[in-house]
Amino acid sequence: MKYAILTELLAARSAKKPVALVTMIESGNQAIVYPSEDAASTAVGARALSEAQRALREDRTGIVETEDGTVFIHVFVPPRRLFIIGAVHIAQALAPMAGLAGYEVTVIDPRRAFATDKRFPFVNVIKEWPDRALERLVPDSRTAVVALTHDPKLDQPALSVALKSKAFYIGALGSKKTQAARVARLAKAGFTDETLSRIHGPAGLSLGAKTPGEIAISIMAQLTQVLRQGIKS
Repeated sequence: MKYAILTELLAARSAKKPVALVTMIESGNQAIVYPSEDAASTAVGARALSEAQRALREDRTGIVETEDGTVFIHVFVPPRRLFIIGAVHIAQALAPMAGLAGYEVTVIDPRRAFATDKRFPFVNVIKEWPDRALERLVPDSRTAVVALTHDPKLDQPALSVALKSKAFYIGALGSKKTQAARVARLAKAGFTDETLSRIHGPAGLSLGAKTPGEIAISIMAQLTQVLRQGIKS
């Protein structure tokens, strides 16, 4: 591996940028490929670049046969992130589940009585207003946001930031009546019907879940369904 390639790869990983290292098996040529459509390289062919970008979208490392020859694509991606709004009982069940699924979990709640290390061991807890925290954390296409507080003062500002982001999943807990009122408030704030349709509300697949643990399972199931199948439930 050339020093320039290694330096670029290490810099991208340090900055938590998703990249793929593309190696042409026959020639040994290598290139660093980013998810952007306009990525370009003279070291590998256009087909190899396209396959590398596909591999990045699918988090898939492996060997691919292309018109340019056999290519080994090694994908380096940061963990997906889950921002949980509200340090409530369901969050206590959801956080470890998401961690087991490979997510970097952050619980956000300004209420210090709820947002404690004792309630959320081994989880990053931020005691800030959700909108301020999300603006600083910048949800991207590898981020899910779930609002659990049932409190419009906390949920609505958080959802407003999430809807302006590229988050792949946005969920909000509550009944259908609560969801309708939530959508109405956000519509008054200027969000279009198309944008508001991104909110999964009530959050979670319809499993008949009752307990905090069961509800957390339903949310993780829906989140995974959206991630892997692109389904809007």
